[in-house]
Amino acid sequence: MITRRNLLTIGATALALGALPARAASATGIVTDELAPLDAMMRAFLAERDITCAQLAVAKAGRLVLARGYGSYGPANTAVQPTSLFRVASLSKHITAAAIMRLVQEGRLRLSDSVADLLGLSLAADPRLVTVSVRRLMQHLGGWDKTAAGRDYIFSDRDIAAELGVPLPIGLEHILRYATSRPLDHDPGARYSYNNYNFLLLGRIIEKVSGLDYATYVKNKVMAPLGVTRPRLTTNPGTGEVPYLSKYTTTTVLDESGKVVPYPYGGTNYANCDSSGGWAASAVDLVRLTRIFDGTTSVLTPASVSALLAKPETGAFESGSWYSGGWYVRSVGSGLNLWHAGSMPGAFAVLSRTHNGIALCATFNRREESGSPDFDAFHDELYDAAQAIKTWPAGDLSSQYF
Repeated sequence: MITRRNLLTIGATALALGALPARAASATGIVTDELAPLDAMMRAFLAERDITCAQLAVAKAGRLVLARGYGSYGPANTAVQPTSLFRVASLSKHITAAAIMRLVQEGRLRLSDSVADLLGLSLAADPRLVTVSVRRLMQHLGGWDKTAAGRDYIFSDRDIAAELGVPLPIGLEHILRYATSRPLDHDPGARYSYNNYNFLLLGRIIEKVSGLDYATYVKNKVMAPLGVTRPRLTTNPGTGEVPYLSKYTTTTVLDESGKVVPYPYGGTNYANCDSSGGWAASAVDLVRLTRIFDGTTSVLTPASVSALLAKPETGAFESGSWYSGGWYVRSVGSGLNLWHAGSMPGAFAVLSRTHNGIALCATFNRREESGSPDFDAFHDELYDAAQAIKTWPAGDLSSQYF
């Protein structure tokens, strides 16, 4: 089994011998000699886990220097391209946070604004809701704890439908009504608790303040200025995207039929995941969007980026990192490392933007499941491998994709 310690060694050996497994040999896009170790490492990872569709994109100082698609799918054996669309789950969160900060930058919203006031939420179940600010939502300090509650509201379709007496499928309005009728799990601002509901609320704030639907505002104000046009909110059938694989099945939440379906195709109602985990994108798109967080684009000013990434009122974790604006953040010298992962049945993705100007993204059409080799170590290994590159390509592939 490939482990954290030997993944790089295996990849380098496979590259040297030309002995990569057949499945991993299918690739599209461009990799230069300087970055061939990253490509070999990716191929080894895919072969060990029998992953059929994946991507890898790397940028250095804003220049796209590696763009690869791996594998193929469907009756026509369609090759995965660097621009193919993958569900990226929680890699949607920093996109939502950028849209929020754009509204703040435009003077239409304040980070201190109360979500209850903005959305007209009732305080009857818990008066503390008035102290849940936009900033606290972006830092997972809203007071909702899925462990304490025993559920993640985004994925509690059957419970919510039963409680409210409505048929499946439920919508965002049902999740809001259900959550608002329940007390918070702890005081807002008291402690970090990762919860998708925080970002569901941020999406509704974007709609309320902008007067546009969530996706339209994000595309117009966050993506279009960088020439990023491919990403879209995934649909429940995932039409136009790679196929998503999982060994798990479940009863569909998309209707009352009781039909048993593959988990990626009915186990989640993706219409309710928009601002918390609903985007489908390519690795090259996500790498390009990391430029926003350098503060060098027209989307956000350096001051806005600093506010988005600011250390929360609770301070840093024991590890020294913290969470803010859809990113885990760590100070490194005079810069910051930013990173996040996204994971749902049939989808796994990792994204990093480093203190020394490297952006890394990998997408996959399956995630770690019971009995499969580890996936989580890949993020650290990819970071370490990129930091070990001594000579970077001088060119820029961006014009081929944007």
